[in-house]
Formats: sequence, structure tokens, C-alpha cells
Amino acid sequence: MESDYRQRGSKAAAFTDEQLQSAVDEALELGRQAASKGTVATYIPELGKARPEAVGLYIVTDDGRKCKAGDTGIHFTMQSVSKVISLAMALEVRGADEVFRHVGMEPSGEAFNSIVELDFQRNMPYNPMINSGAITVESLIIDYKPFDDMLDFARKICMDPEITLNRQVYLSEMATCDRNRAIAYLLKSKGVITTNVDHSIELYTKMCSINVTAHSLANLGLLLANGGIDPLTKERLIKPETAKIIKTIMLTCGMYDGSGQYAVEVGIPTKSGVGGGLLAVAGTDMGIGSYGPALDEKGNSYAGKVMLKYLVDKLKLHIFD
Repeated sequence: MESDYRQRGSKAAAFTDEQLQSAVDEALELGRQAASKGTVATYIPELGKARPEAVGLYIVTDDGRKCKAGDTGIHFTMQSVSKVISLAMALEVRGADEVFRHVGMEPSGEAFNSIVELDFQRNMPYNPMINSGAITVESLIIDYKPFDDMLDFARKICMDPEITLNRQVYLSEMATCDRNRAIAYLLKSKGVITTNVDHSIELYTKMCSINVTAHSLANLGLLLANGGIDPLTKERLIKPETAKIIKTIMLTCGMYDGSGQYAVEVGIPTKSGVGGGLLAVAGTDMGIGSYGPALDEKGNSYAGKVMLKYLVDKLKLHIFD
């Protein structure tokens, strides 16, 4: 049954190296054109220093192929993409039942940093991909996995030993995170967070401030596509159930309050971050990472969305194709 599943979910195997590279090159050109429509995040001062015209795209497949174009060597902070890593760890060490006793699985329909629905509509965050949900997830692992362990975990599942903390971005975020602190203390008042609020905020902010490249994100996408197994070493890094849950939540909640439209138009599990990164999973054998710090009004990379849509249409990657 395993081989039958992988054959049905296989995407990359249908294309030659030349076809994949051509699609990546064409997508990059469209992404560069789209970048001019967006603006970089400035509410975190350090993020405002990014070059809005920078665009990079990277594909990796489980048979070892790599196709890249553009600014794939630029290091940028994961921001909300790190929510995938924190959720993976929480599911591994606390289990799904405990995690989802504190945070939901539903799209919020509100901005990623909204506090309104948490205060007036419900007593726990809608999902782990918005700030309130991610801060809650950090509170579940803070007593089990300090930041150094989380950093090692990020390096492992992104297959990138050079991942580091960007201290300048971290300090910039800690100095401007009053809204996240408000969210965290509201969660504490509702009994959702039962651990130290400041420690949870610190871990959340450090995870957001991890430096990666488009290649790092593509590697993580491939790990998730492969059900949690490193395709090179064949080592299982996360449980298959963890990978399945994460991909599902990425599909329904990964693009903030633009997730529904994105699921219809692009239709592959994707997580965005205001640092400009997109992490995407195609089938069972392809990971995609992109970089483009010019964002749309919802906080998603303008170039990244355009490039991913082109790849999906060109290569028939939509989950329902």
C-alpha cells in the first residue's frame, strides 16, 4: 500500500530535469514582475531593511534533484514559517490530543496578529498558524525543549546545519512585540497558557528570528512530503502522523486570512512568513521554498504566491489535479 500511495502522490517523477528547471526559470521572471506590487514589513524595523526586489525559488525532489533560480543564497528570518517547526515539536513531545486541547484546527478568517476573535468569540486560538496559536504551542514545549534544542531541531528537519539565530532581528522584534505580549497575557487570563508568559514570548520570538534560505525551506517541504523521513539518510525525523497534521493545517490555515483563496487557486500545503519566505509541499516527492520580502496586504509574499501558482499550473501540482 505504501508504494501505491507514493505513486499516486508523486509529482516530480513525471518531469525531466530540463522541464523542472525551465518551469522554475519562468516562474522566477513572473515573481520578479510581481515583487513591485508589494512592500516589505516595517512594523519590525529590521525586516524593513530587506530589498523588496529580491526573489528566489528552489525545488528539491526525493531523488536528489535540485532546481533553483534567483536570490536563493539570501538568508532571511523564518518568521511565521517557524510555526511549522514548533508545531512539529509540540506534536512529537506532547501528542496531538494535548496540543489540540489548547489550540484549534480551524481557519480564523482574521489577520495573523488579531486579538479580537480570541477575546470575544472563543477561549482558545483558532489554529497554530496564527500568532495566538503559535504562542500557545510554544508554551506547551517551553518546559521540554529550550531554544537551543529547537534550533538543533530546525537544522535537522531543514537539513541545513548553517541555520542560526539572527540576533539583530530578535532584538528588534522583542522591542516591538507589545501586541504579541497582549495576546499572550490574554491567553494566560483564559487559562490557555499555564506556563511563564515571558518565556513563551521569548521562545516564540527567537523561533521567528531563525535565519534560513529558500533551499532550507525546500528541504523542510521535502521532509513533509516524504512523511517525515529524510530522503537522503532514510532516517525518520518526525512521525508520519505529525507530517500529515502539519500538511493539512498548512493547506487550510498556512496563508493567514488568505488561506481559502490560496487553497483554491494554488492548492498545495504552504506556509508563509512576513520575512518573505514560503514553504510548500507538492505530492510525496517535492519540496518548494521561495523568498520575496515584498508582501501583499495579508502579509504573504507577492512574488512567492505568483511563482507557486505558476508552478502548480505548469506542472499540475494542485492536490486535486
